[in-house]
Amino acid sequence: MAKAGVKVSEQARKRPDVGPGCPIVGKVTRMGEYFDMLNELVEKGRMSWYRGQGDIAWTLTPSALRFRTLNERSKALGLPADFKRYAEGRIPNPPAPTEELKWVQLAQHYGLPTRLLDWTKHAGMALYFACCENIDHDGAVFVLDPIELNKKVDSRKPRVFDANDDARLINSYFRLGGKRIGSGKKNIAINPVWNCDRIERQCGVFTLHGSRGFSLTNKEVRKLKCLRICGKQKKSMLADLERCGVNEMALFPELEHLCSYLKINAGLY
Repeated sequence: MAKAGVKVSEQARKRPDVGPGCPIVGKVTRMGEYFDMLNELVEKGRMSWYRGQGDIAWTLTPSALRFRTLNERSKALGLPADFKRYAEGRIPNPPAPTEELKWVQLAQHYGLPTRLLDWTKHAGMALYFACCENIDHDGAVFVLDPIELNKKVDSRKPRVFDANDDARLINSYFRLGGKRIGSGKKNIAINPVWNCDRIERQCGVFTLHGSRGFSLTNKEVRKLKCLRICGKQKKSMLADLERCGVNEMALFPELEHLCSYLKINAGLY
């Protein structure tokens, strides 16, 4: 663990490295360092969301909008409609036909590309996701103020948009195509519909990406920041997180993840 009082360096504040769409304000080599840096970055009383990624080079772009061509993006965005048609009879209690967010969440849960990007309210879980993939590469944890993001869309009532109260706004995003439009819809932060155990366990929330800019950057949300997670220290930080109860079994309720965790814990992976 790091010594108490580790801070984001003044050099990093004044001349931060440029990451994928926002400043990199520090490099994390130990779990204690990570939380000390977050204490410096996160304003008290302000809501913060976190996203961990296994590679520092990956942008904040949802899976359906990562494809290079318009044709590929359009095909990807059409898959949830096919999923709804085929999956309805296989789900014990399927969402209503008009509950678009529930359907898209389910589609993403089972691996389909969507215009949702996963975040968490739990900083420790974000660090886990940054460390569990691409073990030899530097990872990243992004810190987002969702209220600041949504002020660009509705400055009169700053909030995280809700699936019930803001259903009309949210559903309009699922009718968008894969074309980038300069005057199109901005990216927004939304609360999920709590329709699966995984979202609850991971304290999951989403950004929903529009047609103006597919990737989230600090041009859109000024306080967006990134911490570089040292690849050489990922295994050590995963061990620290394990001692805190943050591991694959805790974050994923499915039995295949339980089996994966048991094999890894037994040294058989």
